[in-house]
Amino acid sequence: MAGRKIVPCYFIFRICDTKRLETGKWQKTGEYGAEIAREVPTMKNALVLGGNGFIGQHLVRELMAREWRVVVYDRAVVNRFVDWETQPQYVQGELGNRNLLREYLAGSDVVFHLAFTTIPKTSNDEPAYDVQSNVVTSVNLLTECVRAEVERVVFVSSGGTVYGIPQQLPVAEDHPTRPICSYGITKLMIEHYLGMFKYLHDLPYSIVRPSNPYGEGQNYLGQQGAIAVFLGRIAMGKPIEIWGDGSVARDYFYVGDLAQACVLAAETDIPDLVVNIGSGRGQSLCELLEIIRQTLGLEFEVRYQPGRTFDVSRLVLDIRRARQTLGWEPTVSLDSGLERTWDWIVRQTQPAFLNPKAGVQVP
Repeated sequence: MAGRKIVPCYFIFRICDTKRLETGKWQKTGEYGAEIAREVPTMKNALVLGGNGFIGQHLVRELMAREWRVVVYDRAVVNRFVDWETQPQYVQGELGNRNLLREYLAGSDVVFHLAFTTIPKTSNDEPAYDVQSNVVTSVNLLTECVRAEVERVVFVSSGGTVYGIPQQLPVAEDHPTRPICSYGITKLMIEHYLGMFKYLHDLPYSIVRPSNPYGEGQNYLGQQGAIAVFLGRIAMGKPIEIWGDGSVARDYFYVGDLAQACVLAAETDIPDLVVNIGSGRGQSLCELLEIIRQTLGLEFEVRYQPGRTFDVSRLVLDIRRARQTLGWEPTVSLDSGLERTWDWIVRQTQPAFLNPKAGVQVP
């Protein structure tokens, strides 16, 4: 956009394996097709809305590792990078505070929008609040992005809810979008507003639709994120609760892979990118519990509760477009990701609450 001086460097990708060249460029080599040359600016400025959340903290880490200048804008301020030589700037604020947002949008090249007030389970309780607190504030944000001449908005949507009940598996980006919960509806509304702002104001965007990310930093005491919640209850010696018969299947993948995908989505030249991000494979809840038993050697009690109406029975995302357009590939296996997540949860859990059957000690 006008008024910004961009110093180019060139990234060359072949899709699959990654290596760093002596020049500091990245090259991916593999089986999926020809090299993709991409011109991206160095030392770009990122404003990360919701940067202290579960996904946000991993995204900030990835941006810092790639030498972006980062401003974290969140309702809560927690500096997770005190040991880093270079640290992000932290701003405490609400998404609805347009004056404060306007101040920090000035000079931002890319805005990563991860701020959301609801989760799928609670969004249906007050749909009006969901729309007011998420859609209205997001439209105001996009208006301010146009005024600030932001180069791109990267929006983390929801591959697990915007499609609704799948007509076929795996679910590709052109699958009909018929969400059955307010969370998916509001995510999809924001996607449509991004399209409108691109058409009216030439504001480039990237929409990332993740399936079910998990990993360190996820709230193991919360109501979202089966892997973190399951491992948290195991660590505290509590039974795992399954809604339904355990046949509900999801596409679980490690959050660090999502962070990498978000950065690649920010660096693309495609003006209106929409990509699924996941593992491309699905596990039922019962299968996931067995993987936890086998991988981590844990024993635990499982209790089954009545099924929930907003749960789609099976959802696996088609991730071929992300491979082809971004050169992205999930790199962390489920076994390895489970081990990392378990180690982190153990470190957060007091010894008095640990499951004696797990034989775990906190360092």
